[in-house]
Amino acid sequence: MLNLFQALMPKESRFFDLFARHAETLVGGAEVMSRMFAERQAIGEACRQISDLENQADSVTRDVLHAVRRTFITPFDRSAITDLISSMDDAIDEMQKTAKAITQFEVTAFEPEMCEMAALAERAARLVAEAMPLLRSVGSNHNALDKITEQIVHLEEDADNLHDTGLKALFQAHREGNAMGYIVGREIYSHLEKVLDRFEDVANEISGIVIDHA
Repeated sequence: MLNLFQALMPKESRFFDLFARHAETLVGGAEVMSRMFAERQAIGEACRQISDLENQADSVTRDVLHAVRRTFITPFDRSAITDLISSMDDAIDEMQKTAKAITQFEVTAFEPEMCEMAALAERAARLVAEAMPLLRSVGSNHNALDKITEQIVHLEEDADNLHDTGLKALFQAHREGNAMGYIVGREIYSHLEKVLDRFEDVANEISGIVIDHA
């Protein structure tokens, strides 16, 4: 009876598989977003793909939250698991919000700094995906995880600088009467900055797991 009960319970290793699946959606969304801002993919198509990936990410998040409730022994504290997957989900949610703003405001061209920020988001997503399998053995991988999270934090700092530089250039370009152009551009910059902020949140959650379990 005990063996049957254990067989019905989610395996501890399943969490790592789910983390990896969610990270794949982050990489996919960030890749599409980067191509869109670099004008290497049509905006409408890119926005639809990001929305589809966000839906996939939501499904994985639900699976993680269900597994947390059904599993007696989890690889990390339950709150660490839910906080990590929630921060990852927030990142792709913000990508979708970026795409939605572009669609709503009918944006057809992007500033150079926007393109650079989107490229930074793609790099951050790839770093998150790199970190996920390392969480299976936090003790032996803590140095590698520390380096990854440090890189993500630096990317967020670079994005902040690009945000400030781009916003100033945007203001100067639209100061002679095109207020709407500035308002729309500022909105896009704000969403891009938040994407990188959410990736920094993921890095902080990973760092917390390393501190608690290394």
